[in-house]
Amino acid sequence: MTVPPATPGDLAAIVTRLRAAGCVFAEDEARLLTASARSAADLAAMIDRRVSGVPLEHVVGWAEFCGLRIAVSDGVFVPRRRSEFLVGQAVDVALAAEAVPLAAGGTPGQPGPHQRRPVIVDLCCGSGAIGVAAASALGNAELHAADIDPVAVACARQNVALFGGQVYQGDLYDPLPATLRGRVGVLVVNAPYVPTNEIELMPSEARLHESPIALDGGSDGVDVHRRVAAAAPGWLASDGKLLIETSDRQAAATAAAMAASGLVPVVTRDDDRDATVVIGSRGAVPGTLPRGVAAARTR
Repeated sequence: MTVPPATPGDLAAIVTRLRAAGCVFAEDEARLLTASARSAADLAAMIDRRVSGVPLEHVVGWAEFCGLRIAVSDGVFVPRRRSEFLVGQAVDVALAAEAVPLAAGGTPGQPGPHQRRPVIVDLCCGSGAIGVAAASALGNAELHAADIDPVAVACARQNVALFGGQVYQGDLYDPLPATLRGRVGVLVVNAPYVPTNEIELMPSEARLHESPIALDGGSDGVDVHRRVAAAAPGWLASDGKLLIETSDRQAAATAAAMAASGLVPVVTRDDDRDATVVIGSRGAVPGTLPRGVAAARTR
């Protein structure tokens, strides 16, 4: 059943309810809810859920990310706009390795005879949004994703399947096939990095409606980063890169974790998105942090 278009009066009433509930973009949300509903009863239920504090993405069942519609189930981490910077960095890394041709010998998505198909692993993938967005931009990636949360894995499979990728359930690298060892060109990670004692300070939409395992990064927020970095060299190709989203104040600790595993870390930053990504490459002496870790800032 198709819901008849809402009248201006209907929309005004919905906007009033949403605004009273604290929705900053009430007009936009009202239009989206109305367009997404399958029936009048469905619309009423969706409005009730949103007013109760359920994230809009969980209410409508999807999130817009890097221009894509990403399926997002109840309880699954909603991809943040800041993570679009992580996607951009991952794409740049793949292109820099000439995994996807841009000049003579091929076109994007069609590798030349001497060029490799980029291998992307999205670890702690949640909905799979980051890996999917990178694969979509590159057009010819071999995509793998993994998460420990079965609900997130089921959601990611909906998204990753559209790109012919595979999703595995388990703790970090444990579920990945051994055939990926030494082949990963882009290991992209948006692991939880909120310190345990700061979760209670997060907005209720995240704190109450996203899985704690997708938020809790341990005492300083970098526990999972350390585990990811420690095992990364065994999975990366010789020119592969590890990219981890972190915060500006935690970047040094994330970089130190990479250096401890023998990777050379570079901190990149996008001030407009308030986004920080540390990129690790092979070449450091394990346990040493290069003097004056490079910091590139993007406007």
